[in-house]
Amino acid sequence: MAGDRQGMTGGVTGRPPALFPLFAGLETLPGIGPRAAEAFEQMGVTRPRDLILTLPHSGIRRRPIARLAEAHPPEIVTITLRVERVNPPTAKGRPWRVHCSDGVSDLQLVFFHAKKDWIEGQFPIGARRLISGKIELFDGMAQMVHPDHVAAEGAAPPPEFEPVYPLSGRLTQGVVQKAARAALTRLPDTAEWIDASLLQREGWPGWAEALQRAHAPEGLQNIAPTDPARARLAYDELFAHQMTLALLRRDRRRQVGLQTVGDGHLRQKVLAGLPWPPTGAQSRAVAEIAEDMAAARRMNRLLQGDVGAGKTLVAFLSLLVAVEAGGQGVLMAPTEILARQHYRALEPLAALAGIRLEVLTGRDKGDARANILTELSEGRIDILVGTHAVIQKTVEFRDLRLAIIDEQHRFGVNQRMELGTKGTHLPPDMLVMTATPIPRSLALAQFGDMDLSVLDEKPAGRQPVRTTVIADSRMAEVLDHLDRALAAGARAYWVCPLVEESEAVDLTAAEARFKELRARFGDQVRLVHGQMPPDERDSAMADFSSGRAGILVATTVIEVGVDVPEATIMVIERAENFGLAQLHQLRGRVGRGSKASSCVLMYHDPLTETGRRRLSILRETEDGFRIAQEDLEMRGAGDVIGTAQSGLPRFRIADLERQGGLMALARKDAQAFLERDPTMESPRGRAVRLLLWLMEQDRAIRLVTAG
Repeated sequence: MAGDRQGMTGGVTGRPPALFPLFAGLETLPGIGPRAAEAFEQMGVTRPRDLILTLPHSGIRRRPIARLAEAHPPEIVTITLRVERVNPPTAKGRPWRVHCSDGVSDLQLVFFHAKKDWIEGQFPIGARRLISGKIELFDGMAQMVHPDHVAAEGAAPPPEFEPVYPLSGRLTQGVVQKAARAALTRLPDTAEWIDASLLQREGWPGWAEALQRAHAPEGLQNIAPTDPARARLAYDELFAHQMTLALLRRDRRRQVGLQTVGDGHLRQKVLAGLPWPPTGAQSRAVAEIAEDMAAARRMNRLLQGDVGAGKTLVAFLSLLVAVEAGGQGVLMAPTEILARQHYRALEPLAALAGIRLEVLTGRDKGDARANILTELSEGRIDILVGTHAVIQKTVEFRDLRLAIIDEQHRFGVNQRMELGTKGTHLPPDMLVMTATPIPRSLALAQFGDMDLSVLDEKPAGRQPVRTTVIADSRMAEVLDHLDRALAAGARAYWVCPLVEESEAVDLTAAEARFKELRARFGDQVRLVHGQMPPDERDSAMADFSSGRAGILVATTVIEVGVDVPEATIMVIERAENFGLAQLHQLRGRVGRGSKASSCVLMYHDPLTETGRRRLSILRETEDGFRIAQEDLEMRGAGDVIGTAQSGLPRFRIADLERQGGLMALARKDAQAFLERDPTMESPRGRAVRLLLWLMEQDRAIRLVTAG
């Protein structure tokens, strides 16, 4: 491995020579010309390296038989037969028919659009041929249409279990199988990069053996993610990914940060004024954040909490650490509704602490905006809440210590970085919050470069929400129930159907429902949606918050963060069209006060199996992490986070839905390995470098030499 070694240390000069054959062009493999290469490219395969990581997704069982009488049509069999006669097509569009026999029974081979020369070359009368394909009965006659394999007697038969690869364009299984076999001959002789004790404990084969086995499965059990060879190859991908994140995290931790140490006096004032103490999870999260802020390195932490787990209090107490130390804090939210709501929720806490809190959104113009900017730059505003208006060039802080981003998945990495430049001398500490419970495997894949705090307890006083599932044909019953509840002083949200991914169509549905409810309940009904002028939207929300209105008809604009403790009823129309996580978020808008709350999920018949399962999961549980895990299994990783912004790595073998446990294992292994071997110079360290090159983790390789 001297060649690799030289290529991977000394300033990362380039890919190790041992890997050159795997990174050559695909056309260097036998049987692959320009057209096949083009078809492979549609599958994302452009080099032998991509092909060895493209595993068969299923297989065909081919039963060898000695006599035709042993077959059980329809069945795939392999048999040697004698060619008796050949009948050419009787008319245009008719097939060639080749009659074969085992000496007792007959089989007809059927070929459409075959060339005469090919048929005569393959099937001379009297020759014995090894044939494999699907045998079927047609008018009582055994036949095989287009056999998969035809060879001379004595040739090696196809495997009893034949791998089936994904295809594109005009590729055939034969071309892919032959190319994959050739690519496997190019595997370099490598040292082991997986920890020896882990390898032994899991019973995994070495890398080259795992690839050979995965490409030559002996049965369906070898196609499953739990097969030792496949699990090992999935782990290689996850480990390389977690190594990259561990190196990134190490690099970030070396970035000098502001040491922000608060004395706790403001936090004490707030905690003393709360109706009940924080949960253990809230106290733990604040302690983790305060410890990070006090350190000399820059904080980069994710705060993940279920609906109603009390992230707002954790955020505010963290911002107070910055103020106690003489600095400022900022909280950035994705929408104006959410920013103004955070501001309203934090106002009473700011009053308890005796500090100055302001809000800044795109709506603030003229003198009001100019005054805020001046007071912010002079340090008279302690905490600023706002939308991405807070990262505009004109916004300057006197001493920004902590930046908090709410609902991370709505912001791109660039906006996160932009906020990071707002520090006076050094970038501020960064806390990212999400109210979308993400299954642990996805959190590690997407946010693995960050430290993680999880709020997994509900604050005291939160009421469970009773969830009912009901067909929309029973709308009259729902309206009668609502009538009685409103008469008793209740307030209700009415969420309109997600008709399709078009706000215009959803809006029509919302406006129609608003008119119908207005006709029945009069002036008690208000409407909010994303296309309204902000003033109208705020005024409708204010009427609902204050109790001047009893029903708020809305599109999903209210999904995240709307907080009206007096609202106790949530009606969701066409609930089967929403994702599980979204339904969980919407339900979380009620049950925030001391009164019993209910959620009505209305569906339209007939329900699909997925729709039924989704609604029954919501009826059974309020645990956001369990719901997120179910959502992941039903919809897949990209959909759960939202593919467009997910930033999720694309794995060829690893399956985040089913192999989440491996991701956690890989993270632990990567961290422990880097602590033991920070410069990656040990034999295993050099093998891990090779893995990083193989998995094209170039960012990681650049960071290794910063060792």
